[in-house]
Amino acid sequence: MAKRHATRRDGAHGGKRLRLEDELRTQRPAEAEGARRADDLHICPECGRDLVYPVDWAQAEPGFWHVALRCPECEWRESGTYHQSVVDRFDEALDKGTEALLEDLRVLMRANLEEEIERFGEALRHNLILPEDF
Repeated sequence: MAKRHATRRDGAHGGKRLRLEDELRTQRPAEAEGARRADDLHICPECGRDLVYPVDWAQAEPGFWHVALRCPECEWRESGTYHQSVVDRFDEALDKGTEALLEDLRVLMRANLEEEIERFGEALRHNLILPEDF
């Protein structure tokens, strides 16, 4: 599902507010994407969020990794030993999460810059900026 972002004028506050029409992938319960697999390390078994990340990891034996996990949403923690293929899938999920966060950061930065430019333009139109301000 593609994320859609839009900005709108918020009359009550007089500025632009970022409105996310669809919830961010990192903020949706995993049930929205289907049932959780037992080896989906990125999905919390307690709250269903896909925010679980590794706190620590070390190779246990060839082909297996010992991984300590934490969910920042509900503070669930667990450690276990997982097969390389499970850890690889977890790593891919973490990469996708990082990409989603970076995209959201770009959208927020753009919205903030648009609001800043609008305020600056408004100040110029009302002669509120003087040469001494620079």
